[in-house]
Amino acid sequence: MTVFLCAKCGTAITPDLAELAAVPDFSVGERDRDEKTRRAPSTVPRGCYAIDPEPWGPPYVVQDDQRNPKPAQPRGPRIRGEEGFVMSAGTRRTVLVHPADAAALEALPNGENNTGCCGPAGDEGLNRACPCGARVATLAADCLGPYELHLDPVRTYAFSP
Repeated sequence: MTVFLCAKCGTAITPDLAELAAVPDFSVGERDRDEKTRRAPSTVPRGCYAIDPEPWGPPYVVQDDQRNPKPAQPRGPRIRGEEGFVMSAGTRRTVLVHPADAAALEALPNGENNTGCCGPAGDEGLNRACPCGARVATLAADCLGPYELHLDPVRTYAFSP
């Protein structure tokens, strides 16, 4: 079991979590989404975490194939920037957890980095902070993409008692 802590203050961000061997497959249809929130089921079940090997969040780079663009980041929608469709060149090896397993994290003031249709899309960068104020995670909870929380691997650390 592993607990994730804030690198700035040492506060526990999660309870004990069990590691998954890989990020679970994400394939969600309209019927799978919650009727009220339009959210997909969480990518990672409660009580578990997975290390996401793919890049997540900004910065973004223009995709080579503009005719057949890929999602900007794993499990997410395509994003069109000023110069065309983009893909993430952001942080790799984020720690993917169920958002409810880090309930003490807070949204940034004034909705910073929280734009999305039905919730934060998670494509603008860190949007959740430890109670000490340190930005430590990115919540993706919009109706167009996954429902997951990415802990930044530099701003958080794992402790296995």
